[in-house]
Parts: sequence; C-alpha cells; structure tokens
Amino acid sequence: MKKVLITGRPGVGKTTAVMKIMEVLGDKAVGFCTREIRERGQRVGFEIVTTWGKVHTLAHVDIDGPKVSKYGVNLEALESVVRELKNIEPFKVLIVDEIGKMELMSHIFARWVESVVESNIKFVGTVPLRSRHPLVNRLKSKLPVWDVTSANRSAIPFRVLEYIEEG
Repeated sequence: MKKVLITGRPGVGKTTAVMKIMEVLGDKAVGFCTREIRERGQRVGFEIVTTWGKVHTLAHVDIDGPKVSKYGVNLEALESVVRELKNIEPFKVLIVDEIGKMELMSHIFARWVESVVESNIKFVGTVPLRSRHPLVNRLKSKLPVWDVTSANRSAIPFRVLEYIEEG
C-alpha cells in the first residue's frame, strides 16, 4: 500500500496540504490534523482535530506536563486518538499530521506509527524538515518524502492524492 511523508519548513503549508487531502478524500480519510490554538493573536498551544469530529488539546502553555518549548503536552489526549485509530478499515487512507517532537513524547504513538508503516494501510503523514528523532529519520529513509514549498504547496495535495490512489 502506498505511503508518503510530507515535510517542509514551519509555516510553509504542510497542514493546509493535509487538510486539502482530507477534504478531497472525504469519508475515505481517517486520522487527524494538528492546528494552532491562538488567544489574543498569540499562539498558546496546539489541538488535534480528528476526521470524526473530536477536538483535543495536544499542548498548551497552561498544561502541566512534559514540555516541548513553553508548551505542556497532553499525552493522554494523543493516546486516546491513537486508540480510536487502531482498527482502521482497509479502504481508508490514514492521515497523521504531525509526527513531531510533541507527538513523539508518547511511546504509544511512536510504536503505533511504526506499526502503520509496516501495515497494509495507505498513509500520509507530515514530519519536520529537520529532526534528530530516530523514528523520523527511519521513516524518511523508508518512505517517499515530498517537500512542500511556497512554489508547490497548492499542487502537493493533488500530487499526493494521485500517488496514493495509484496503488
């Protein structure tokens, strides 16, 4: 089954590309996007938005938990989403935005991502452009990695869809 990673500089449009892929796939997509939480124009955290309509706070400046930068990470929220995604129907395309520092603080999430990569599930994930995490580096060595730039960001969702639907 086809799998692909999307990468690019922060703010270039990885999440926007993934959201477009999810929109086009409709009910054939299952997974989540990560988006910023803003208060009074300032970023104060991140939330997970699932394809089935749930929204969970992934990280926030007011969460007392494991830290990434100034954000406390809510591992339980992420792991509850992983539990719901464990039995994906084979015709679905799994979308995971993002496989980054915050998410990889969860060993449950990391093991799940590794199992997905070895599975028969079609998969689109986003990863940081640069990472020291061994799992991200393994994924980048195993899977096709497509770089989103300001020049190609509007075309990337359609190129990914074409690639995923080929096989």
